[in-house]
Amino acid sequence: MNKARYTNKIPEDRREVIKVIEELRRPVKVMILGGVDSGKTTLAVFLTNELLKSGFKVGVIDSDVGQKGILPPGLISLGFPEKVFNSLEEIKAEKHYFVGTITPNQFFGEMITGVKLLVNEALDTADVVIIDTTGLIHGPGVELKRMKIEVIQPEIIIALQKNDELENIIQPFEKKAKVLRLKISENAKLHTREERRQIRREKWRKYFEQAQEYTISLQNMIISGTWIFQGEEITKKEKEMLENLFKWIIFHGRKVSNKYFVVKADIGNFPRSFNKNTLLTCDFENLSNLIVGFIDKKGFCLGLGILKLINFREFTAQVITPLKKEDLENVVELRFGRIRVREDGEELGLLSREAL
Repeated sequence: MNKARYTNKIPEDRREVIKVIEELRRPVKVMILGGVDSGKTTLAVFLTNELLKSGFKVGVIDSDVGQKGILPPGLISLGFPEKVFNSLEEIKAEKHYFVGTITPNQFFGEMITGVKLLVNEALDTADVVIIDTTGLIHGPGVELKRMKIEVIQPEIIIALQKNDELENIIQPFEKKAKVLRLKISENAKLHTREERRQIRREKWRKYFEQAQEYTISLQNMIISGTWIFQGEEITKKEKEMLENLFKWIIFHGRKVSNKYFVVKADIGNFPRSFNKNTLLTCDFENLSNLIVGFIDKKGFCLGLGILKLINFREFTAQVITPLKKEDLENVVELRFGRIRVREDGEELGLLSREAL
């Protein structure tokens, strides 16, 4: 189920990285950069195991939200392995930060904030913090990696590249960190988009296989990651006006300043035109099977849930989650993600940031 597993059959330059880490003053932050299927996670697993053998306390931050090793996807996770392991999946997460999607696009703030908060947590106990990143290295990925490096300030940056595809990212930091350029291993395996999807499907399925259904009151719950409960509720007159004008059934509507946001279902299938600067809509069906995060008072994610239904009249939500009832008692916030997933792991699609 995991692409990366522990192996000693690696290029010799990987062993040189261990020597560099050992020579630096602790704690050491190590950020691994590389494109898709460049061997980032395999390197993270190797470095962590070798450092554990040498007696180091290692914190591993898995921020590859789409191809997560530490379950589940959609989160940035921190773990402290205590013994040699084969894959990141064996590491029990100590903390999660909720992103709620499998791609960093449109979610740079969450990606940077999550890694920063988890690095701060790791530095309290770890000698070395290994940070595994996504494969987004072109276009907006250059800026994401730049900002992440600026915020984290790693002592070591490892660039896994075929030629010079990471130079736009790493060159500005030559004098600020130890930059190690490594060639991508000839053993690195390329995976198709469908193969990566199947890997995620199995991880979603495994995470939710022991899930139970709960009805949660939203009355005293902070709701974030969505427009749905911001501002004030629209009046009956406004609701009827919008329903008649656009042939909708409106389940819930809010008004934020001069902008309306409604949860609706279409009556009939025909084009509808409106100004998106003043009116935003969410199809009611998009709230079904939506990934949500259960957030504690410190802003960390206790676990994921699959939203099945919101009852807007009773202000309750039906969710499926592997969290226990006692875990839910520590939840102060419900945060909406942007990917829809069935409990069998099948992904139903991504939503844009503006969709909710």
